[in-house]
This record gives sequence, structure tokens and C-alpha cells, in this order.
Amino acid sequence: MAGHRKLGRPTSQRKALLRNQVTNLLYHGRIKTTEAKAKEVRKLAEKLITLAIKEKDNYTEVTVKAKVARKDAKGKRVKEVVNGKKVDVFDEVEKTIKKDNPSRLHARRRMLQILVPVTETSKIKKKQNTKKVDMVEKLFSDIAPKYADRNGGYTRIIKLGPRKGDGAEEVIIELV
Repeated sequence: MAGHRKLGRPTSQRKALLRNQVTNLLYHGRIKTTEAKAKEVRKLAEKLITLAIKEKDNYTEVTVKAKVARKDAKGKRVKEVVNGKKVDVFDEVEKTIKKDNPSRLHARRRMLQILVPVTETSKIKKKQNTKKVDMVEKLFSDIAPKYADRNGGYTRIIKLGPRKGDGAEEVIIELV
């Protein structure tokens, strides 16, 4: 017996489909899909959440000095003339960062193999107001603490009935 469903697609398309659906499930909390796809998405999503729960507190906080560009009231960098050239002015700031321990770093890289980059856009001025969402950090900071006291079963599949066009069984898969 095979370890996974083929979903009527070649390997590359199947992997891309599942990666997109797992990312959307973790980002939005629920998605609507067919039953076979949902069962495959469930496997991947639950593995990612379990990995995040195991490694959620496995880091050390380190204080680092960093140079940050000084900005004016409008948010533009302040320039200064040095030797006839305009140069940005930098301030030295101390920041506290989370440094992953080796096992958490490995978990992060395993998650990045599955998750797809997500870009959020606001309705106003689409190109200017885009920002990238760190899905791995969302897993570690938002989703893992929510399910820390649970032993598996992080997703739920709700059957909706047959789809109108081809009669495929439609379901909603959501995080519990």
C-alpha cells in the first residue's frame, strides 16, 4: 500500500498543491477542499504543528548591538555631507534577538521545506503596502502555544457533501 494519495497529479504538481494548501490552512485557520486532499493536508499540517510544539521554547535570547539608519519625521533616511558626498547617518542600538538552538534551527529548516512564502497586501495601494509573513515564526509563536497541552488532533474535517460539477466530496478542514 502506498504511503500517500496521488491525487491524479504528477509528483511536482502534487507537492506544490499540498504545500500551498498546508500554508493556507495554517495562515487562515480553515480551507475548503476535497476529502482526499484534506486527508493529505492533515498529515502534513499535524506534523508541522507537532514539530513547532516540541521546539517552541528552544532558543536563547542574545543582546546585540546594531547600526540603524536615523530617519526624519517622514520616515526618510537622514543624510549628512562627508568629504563632499551624501552619506546616511547611523545610530547604534542594542537589540534583543532570539537565537535558535541547533534542534530548533533544524526544525525551522524542515518547516521551510514545506511552507510557501506568504505576502500580505492591504486593499489600499497594493504595491506599497505589502509585507512578508514569517509562517515559521507564526507556527512557533501563535499556533504552538495554543496546542501545547494537546496530544495530536490539531485539525478537524467537516464534510459538506458532493460538489456540484463533478460530485467530488467537499470538506472544510480547520484548526481545532
